[in-house]
Amino acid sequence: MRKTVTVTVSLVILILIAAVCQVLRPLPALRVKPMVRTDYRVPGTLNIQWPAQGSAAIEVAGVGLMGSWNANQPQPLASVAKLMTAYLTLQKHPLGIGETGPTLTITADDVATYRADCAQQNSVAQVALGEHITERQLLEALLIPSGDNIATLLAKWDDGSVSQFVQDMNQTARKLGMTHTHYADPAGVNLATVGSALDQLKIAQADMAIPAFRHIVRMPQATLPVGPVVYNTDYVLGHGGIIGIKTGSMPEAGGNFVFAIQPWVNGQKVLIIGCVMAQQGLKPLMNALNEGLSLAQQASENIEQVAVVKAGSQAAIVSSAWGQSDPVDATKSLSEIVWPGLSIKESIKTKPLGRTVNANTVIGQLSVSTGAQTTCIPLQTAGSITLPSPLWKLQRGIH
Repeated sequence: MRKTVTVTVSLVILILIAAVCQVLRPLPALRVKPMVRTDYRVPGTLNIQWPAQGSAAIEVAGVGLMGSWNANQPQPLASVAKLMTAYLTLQKHPLGIGETGPTLTITADDVATYRADCAQQNSVAQVALGEHITERQLLEALLIPSGDNIATLLAKWDDGSVSQFVQDMNQTARKLGMTHTHYADPAGVNLATVGSALDQLKIAQADMAIPAFRHIVRMPQATLPVGPVVYNTDYVLGHGGIIGIKTGSMPEAGGNFVFAIQPWVNGQKVLIIGCVMAQQGLKPLMNALNEGLSLAQQASENIEQVAVVKAGSQAAIVSSAWGQSDPVDATKSLSEIVWPGLSIKESIKTKPLGRTVNANTVIGQLSVSTGAQTTCIPLQTAGSITLPSPLWKLQRGIH
């Protein structure tokens, strides 16, 4: 009898020990299940009629490439090369809004360059010995009438020599990711100065981030210290919303045009940059300008602003092994500029979670990548998850 009691007590003790161990076992951490679309495309088909010749590309600044045609093929840049000349000048000698910058004096060497370019029938801006001209006026002379002689002058002023400046042009091109561009001169008259349409979008976007540059390329004309009023070679400036940027044309290169348009979309200004290269025909530059104008208008018609994320929308579910669950919501709304076929990717990253969570607790973020642009939105719980009951702890694992 005593032996039976002893066995019974021992069994009870073992059961109690097992129960205590069961209750005290570590609880599994909370789990998060994403409820977002990881990768999808904006419905519809991009409707762009590309040029029948040469190459072209369009991008929406800050979002990414809208589309391209034969756009990695290097072509002679002609005066489009001056986009890099202007960029380097403004990097080394920044100009604020309304500032004119340093004043330079035209030398005999500058006059000789002007005369040599005239003899070659290059595009020039008139200069005179002893003339005083500011940096801003030099940039106007570079970008508006597209003075080849001014590109040489700026190269010598910036770096002391044309060869050193060209070296800087190529180094900067590599930094900007312009893998299909090579500069042989600062003006673009050398046929070895070549680049792709996609690359020109990179330097154009860098230039358009500079207020002084944006102001100059929007000018239809300029009055310089010497010579008559000079007019912008961008003959479609102001038409169809065109706000720049740079033309280039040579018989061997055809017509090139890097353009920009800034339409309003639901109260938001959107910068669209494009490039048309190697347009041929009786009037290659006008062909390039007309193709650029057409592409700008088509691009504008294809973009729209859409709500990608709405505040309060469910992005995930946090749950426990003991049956509690709670929605995880986006805390902010997000609207983006999109076009048909644009890729949108969503992903969730959460903090390490314990065994409980309070209501309205930020536990991570939703990353939304629209083209090349990524936005992060905090995620928070709607309710709470508490610890399980002792009964659940005791019964877990028992089937």
